[in-house]
Amino acid sequence: MQVTLKIFRYDPEKDKKPHYDAFKMEAEPTDRVLDLLEKAKGYQDGTISFRRSCAHGVCGSDAMRINGMNRLACKTLVQDLGVNKITVEPILGLPILKDLIVDMEPFFDNYRAVTPYFINDEPAPAKERLQSPEDRERFDDTTKCILCGACTTSCPSFWANDQYLGPSAIVNAHRFIFDSRDKGAAERLAVLNDLFGVYRCHTIFNCTLACPREIQITQAIGEVKKAIATGKLD
Repeated sequence: MQVTLKIFRYDPEKDKKPHYDAFKMEAEPTDRVLDLLEKAKGYQDGTISFRRSCAHGVCGSDAMRINGMNRLACKTLVQDLGVNKITVEPILGLPILKDLIVDMEPFFDNYRAVTPYFINDEPAPAKERLQSPEDRERFDDTTKCILCGACTTSCPSFWANDQYLGPSAIVNAHRFIFDSRDKGAAERLAVLNDLFGVYRCHTIFNCTLACPREIQITQAIGEVKKAIATGKLD
């Protein structure tokens, strides 16, 4: 099939404002949008800039807006879109470095703010800190995050103010707050109870729809809100 790939272009060092370039090419219905970007860059315009790494939906580096929705280019097939005109743009709410590449530092600053690592100063056991399958199930869903930023940059609250920690940071806090072996829940809940914490979430569900790992993000945020309100982690 004949496909037209419309790519957002912007180089802050050269361009006064963004524009779009269109590239026509042959594609199979099972081609990924990442494949089309590689064809455009490899055979038509080598200056096109975008991020990619594993190309298998694990690294999350190729998150972008595809026909207006946040997706991973490596997981989105031409046939999934149902059209032969495909528009790719950078994710919203973060500074554009070039074309489809955004500055992820504000995103990772928010991620670091929730201390997204295991905290336990108790004497280490002889082997490992054991946990029941039921306790592990409590936070299993939020361990799936790949830090692609698709959820956070689909959130209107984040678009309005990037000081809002955002869905991804809250998801990664959730993963440790509800881990029965971790002892840093109170510290994280204090951070999330801030002006730009969980209560900036207005339950719009954009984040849940955008997540390529199908994490129930809005539910996780609700569970964190409940923990702050009740002081309980059950």
